[in-house]
Amino acid sequence: MKRLFLIFAFTSMYFGCLSAQNTVAVTTHDEVKAMAGYNLIYPHKQGTVFLLDNCGRIMNSWSDNTTVPGNISYLLPTGNILIGKRDPDASGDPIYAGGGGETIEERTWDDQLVWSYTWNDAAGRIHHDMAPMPNGNVLAIVWEWVDSLDAVAAGRDTNLIIEGSLWPDQIIELQPDGAGGATIVWEWHAWDHLVQDFDDTKANWGDVSMSPGKINVNYVGGAGKADWHHANALDYNADLDQVMISIPTFDELWIIDHSTTTAEAATDAGGNSEMGGQLLYRWGNPAAYNQGDTTDQKLFYNHDTHWIDEPSSEDHGKIMVFNNQVGDDYSSVVIIDAPFNYATSKYDMTGNTYGPATFDWEYTADPMQNMHSTGLSSAQRLANGNTLICVGRWGRTFEVTSSGEIVWEYVTPFNNGTAASQGDLFTINTNLTFRMNRYAMDYEGFNGVTMEAGDYVEVNPDVDGCTLSGISDNIDHQFSIYPNPASDVLYLNRATSETATVEIIDLVGNRVKVASIKGLQDKVDLNELAPGMYLLVVDKLVVGKFMVQ
Repeated sequence: MKRLFLIFAFTSMYFGCLSAQNTVAVTTHDEVKAMAGYNLIYPHKQGTVFLLDNCGRIMNSWSDNTTVPGNISYLLPTGNILIGKRDPDASGDPIYAGGGGETIEERTWDDQLVWSYTWNDAAGRIHHDMAPMPNGNVLAIVWEWVDSLDAVAAGRDTNLIIEGSLWPDQIIELQPDGAGGATIVWEWHAWDHLVQDFDDTKANWGDVSMSPGKINVNYVGGAGKADWHHANALDYNADLDQVMISIPTFDELWIIDHSTTTAEAATDAGGNSEMGGQLLYRWGNPAAYNQGDTTDQKLFYNHDTHWIDEPSSEDHGKIMVFNNQVGDDYSSVVIIDAPFNYATSKYDMTGNTYGPATFDWEYTADPMQNMHSTGLSSAQRLANGNTLICVGRWGRTFEVTSSGEIVWEYVTPFNNGTAASQGDLFTINTNLTFRMNRYAMDYEGFNGVTMEAGDYVEVNPDVDGCTLSGISDNIDHQFSIYPNPASDVLYLNRATSETATVEIIDLVGNRVKVASIKGLQDKVDLNELAPGMYLLVVDKLVVGKFMVQ
């Protein structure tokens, strides 16, 4: 598909930073140090998914006035979007807990429905997160109902059934059926992989400490609630064919083998690992499988566990986690390097526990209390090495450099679902934001679509407070470049013959070429540039963007 490029020019200075007086939307923006891109956000208590530029202007939106988030959205490489949503009326829900969902939809860039799948009944309910797959299928988390008699038969202590039943988690894989719906083509159930040392007359009796691939049916980090696991994040690793699940009530992340069949996933054998549906890996709290105590715990009500998929990052393939409740008044973002053994298709253990012993990397704010959210929240490693962090209960997302400098910040401009005004201040939980994800300007999902900045989300935006390279409707001088895409040479036509300095900047802010031009027409040699998209800066003004092929 051919990419459609819009060449813009504007008179604002390239090295602009936002005024610090803003209280909502973009409050900080260092365009040189922040990574250029578009930000996908799905704020709570309203029905619209927004794609925003780094000035907070709406590049696209997908609206539904009858639903609210349930809980996440993803922009696909096709340009379509996946949206998790639910009816805001919870009166008929068989289970209601934070993150409850109902429907998964795929919609086009123009907001036309491609397919939809709903599950919210007495047997199960979709919730929290999903994971798009390269084959077009989608993994989803579902609460699965287990009645009290079945729970007791599985070895559950009756004192730990305080709400009359249990809702453990299962994972389903949905395949669009081509007729507007989807079918389940693979599934995994936590309930198939239990162990307990409470009652030797019941099923699943065994040594918990020697069964790391099993789930202790009497571990109750969730205080015995029916929402036993409360899985809040899901990720798929296509290279390993594995699935990662965040289990905050156990203070752990789990990894399972997706290469199994559904039948194998219910057993302890099969798949690349020959472990069936057992837990291939678990990390964060060895006490959950009787291999430690509170001094060994590393994760605390974790969110957004995922493999880092940014190919340019030195941490590519490692695991990033938002560590919510690491302290009473602060959170952290951490990276771990899970010891996967390609020879065995398993994760190596040290003794009876999984490594590593500690984090590869950890970020806390300075002071630490400046980043604290007991729930929600996310983190994303960007192509320029920065980290985008969403502090969910405060609706605050910021981009921080490796040295700890905040170079971009956005405060979700919704007050309990109603668009806020510049100058408004929020208290905790009034502008809840599950996650924010940034997509690079050359993300393939933008192929074939026109990217034009529109309105702002907030009511009375500070339209003069932010400048953004290459995106403006005000063309103040004549300037054109061709061909676009280019290969060896880029030609420049302009309205003046004065000598000017040309800078070419890649989309992570690196200055890759500096040259001089003169006359009404000149050219720039591109032979040393790698394929990709670039910004063209002339005498400190960004006058356009172009592709090298």
